[in-house]
Amino acid sequence: MNEKLIVSISPHIRSDISVEKIMWSVVWALIPATIGAGYFFGIRAIVLIIISVVTALISEYICNLIFKREISIFDGSAVITGILLAFNLPPQVPFFIPIIGSFFAIVVVKQLFGGLGYNFLNPALAARAFLVASFPQTMSASYTAPYYGTISGFDTVTQATPLSAIKNTKIMGTPEDLEILLDKATSWESLKNLFFGNVGGCLGETSAILLLIGAIYLLIKKYIDYRIPLSYLLTCFVLSLIILPIKRFPNYHIFQILSGGLILGAFFMATDYVTSPITKKGRIIFGIGCGILTMLIRHFGGYPEGVSFSILLMNVATPLIENYTKPRVFGKK
Repeated sequence: MNEKLIVSISPHIRSDISVEKIMWSVVWALIPATIGAGYFFGIRAIVLIIISVVTALISEYICNLIFKREISIFDGSAVITGILLAFNLPPQVPFFIPIIGSFFAIVVVKQLFGGLGYNFLNPALAARAFLVASFPQTMSASYTAPYYGTISGFDTVTQATPLSAIKNTKIMGTPEDLEILLDKATSWESLKNLFFGNVGGCLGETSAILLLIGAIYLLIKKYIDYRIPLSYLLTCFVLSLIILPIKRFPNYHIFQILSGGLILGAFFMATDYVTSPITKKGRIIFGIGCGILTMLIRHFGGYPEGVSFSILLMNVATPLIENYTKPRVFGKK
């Protein structure tokens, strides 16, 4: 009798928990930040998220038909991609931006490589990088202040994020201007705004507390591993202390953790099952690499934020990390 050994796509886990259950749990974990986006930036934010999700689902369905694959729009993965892409968009981008981004994420990054489990890059982040390269002016000039406050203490209607303001002042301002800005950005009032979401930024990255609510839920359910976000955040924390001594700006390390897309990236995108290492040691290395690259880009690169690009670069390095961190095989020479 001939028996065939069939190896399915990753993840290979012996458990009663299905991929669909995990995916939809991540969707539920993103609901608080979704509500927050609507609260801080208005109904337009919700419309952008809906457009992004619907485009992702339609793109997934069409690809299933074209490539004659099992219909996968109900497993939750396309919904997650749509939400995460929208979370990485400024509030005032035109409606065609999430349409192009979601189409690129699903068709080019995911389905052309074989579908869920075969993509080597995080689809939402790859789509964001594509949008930044294709529409740089639109992606950088569409930030607005929340309806119920100001952007980290700066009283303007439309302006850059706190990280962008610091980067622009570092490039075009005087050292005195930069010091004043850092004093304001690292004040407890500004940190409180960053924690609760009363700052400008992309739709889903502004409120640390709303993201952490979802992240804690996923950690308790053990749907994500703590090693990647912990090593990621600790690396950024330590490097921020080295780059800017604590005596000058005591809260600068906290500002770096709470600002930009660090919380969103560390818990919801760097932990992607498909594009992150499966070994415990590899996940720690992955997180440390993300942290180093993020801080290098933030402080020495021309772009104010480094989370997206750092995770994408480490996605590419994942096979190499797994190769060097795979467990020793016993019972053979």
